[in-house]
Amino acid sequence: MKNRIVLWGAASLILGGLVAVGLYLYFHAFSPDRGKYPVRGIDVSHHQRQIDWRRVAADDVAFAVIKATEGGDHVDDAFDANLREARAAGLAVGAYHFFTFCRPGADQAKNFISVVPRDQPLLPPVVDIEFHGNCPRRPSPEELQVELSAFLGPVEAAFGKTAILYVTDAAARAYAGQIAGRPRWVRSLVLQPGHDDWIYWQYHDRGRVDGISGDVDLNVLQGGQATLAALFAAPESISPETLLSR
Repeated sequence: MKNRIVLWGAASLILGGLVAVGLYLYFHAFSPDRGKYPVRGIDVSHHQRQIDWRRVAADDVAFAVIKATEGGDHVDDAFDANLREARAAGLAVGAYHFFTFCRPGADQAKNFISVVPRDQPLLPPVVDIEFHGNCPRRPSPEELQVELSAFLGPVEAAFGKTAILYVTDAAARAYAGQIAGRPRWVRSLVLQPGHDDWIYWQYHDRGRVDGISGDVDLNVLQGGQATLAALFAAPESISPETLLSR
């Protein structure tokens, strides 16, 4: 009896190990259907350190959304180099802002507009709204609506494009009414999003790309090269309806 228990225990450990290895390999190898989502991109900040953008571009990466600012005065110290070198490597490039709950939206808009250049084409500006790494105080939906509008108004006017919202699950649930109807960048790791009303889908947060040492976020675009070209075109007003219908 004891031998049988030992054997069952050993078999359970082996089976558990095989399942863990299988899940690990599935997670790291996961990639959405390239036939359906042929355009791949990354989002980066100073956390990726030195990036060889020509190698990145050669590794099936078509676009990059780069952190520019956070709050009312913080500037990502790798933004200028990343934007310049990614553009030179031939990628469609854009900038994102981490929206904090402890600074007025108008101050944050000034920070973003002052840092991101407007003399060359860019993907639509992105606003990152999430609880992780944010100020501890969470505004009410009504308060967020006021401050987010104070940010989006000047930014969209300055760049001539409708901003895209990146909102993580918890924040999306808390502020569903404030983000409804706007272009979305969804985060759904190794799982197909449950809906199709998104522009970008972040499907991995520990991906690997040639030219970057360490993990990087991987994304796909809803649409093909024509959609990417339209998003990256010279500044003009693009409505949420137009983006979501592509």
